[in-house]
Amino acid sequence: MELLSGLLSSLGLSGAAGLNAYVPLLVVGLLSRMGVMTLNEPFNLLGNPWVLLAVGVIGLLDFVGDKIPGVDTVLHLVGGLVNTAAGAVLFAAQAGVADVPPALSLALGVIVAGGVHATRTVVRPVATATTGGLGNPVVSTLEDGTSLLLSLLAVFIPILAVVLLAAVIFVGYRLWTRLRGRRRAL
Repeated sequence: MELLSGLLSSLGLSGAAGLNAYVPLLVVGLLSRMGVMTLNEPFNLLGNPWVLLAVGVIGLLDFVGDKIPGVDTVLHLVGGLVNTAAGAVLFAAQAGVADVPPALSLALGVIVAGGVHATRTVVRPVATATTGGLGNPVVSTLEDGTSLLLSLLAVFIPILAVVLLAAVIFVGYRLWTRLRGRRRAL
């Protein structure tokens, strides 16, 4: 049962990283620091105060920049690397507890976070184009909130995190197929 719970939690955290790398890193780091969860070496560094401070400052800059059209595009390009790396670390940090081989954990984290981030990157320009950039703060805030909810669910109720992750992927896919349909019609 611990293996299943660890895998579900890992899926949720890496999916949350695909939306916003810094939110699940902060959640896991803070919960580790407070003793709510235990992380194996070297992932226990996420609870280090200096690491938390650095992730928090960079996360704040990302939070503000992601609300600005144009800046968000650059952040999403950089996020392709950052988000997938964070997803890999978070998947491995959780799956390590469940005895999943580290290389497999990292690969699965890259796939999940990378897939969610790719979906986000494809869908976001639709919001920018259809709202003239005015919808970007709303969409970004929804992404941040979903990442926070997904992170907390992944730690405390992993099965709900996976259900939410599946819903996020489904909605992203539906928006993408709708966009493709409109492009073909033009």
